[in-house]
Amino acid sequence: MSAMTDLTEASVESKEQLVANLRRVIADAEELLAATADENSGKLVELRERVKDNLRVARDKLADAEELVCAQARRVAYAADDYVHDNPWSSIGAAAALGILIGVLLGRR
Repeated sequence: MSAMTDLTEASVESKEQLVANLRRVIADAEELLAATADENSGKLVELRERVKDNLRVARDKLADAEELVCAQARRVAYAADDYVHDNPWSSIGAAAALGILIGVLLGRR
């Protein structure tokens, strides 16, 4: 596999982590909103409305980010598939070398 594909895979993983973190933040903010729902002071009501608006925007952006991550993951998978089809013997050799390395490492234990 090429270095470009490795970088793309790392990018996909970091974007997936970002999406997971955003999901947690949104869930925590929604929980906080629910916990303060019965508070009616002027500033708190205003703050709650701003947070609700920001959560709507965050959910939209999260959906967009998830679509991008999925699309990029598909591109990486297609690139890896194309590489294996274009270079079958190199792929078999790399897999064999990796298998031998794993066998040697497990044999040392």
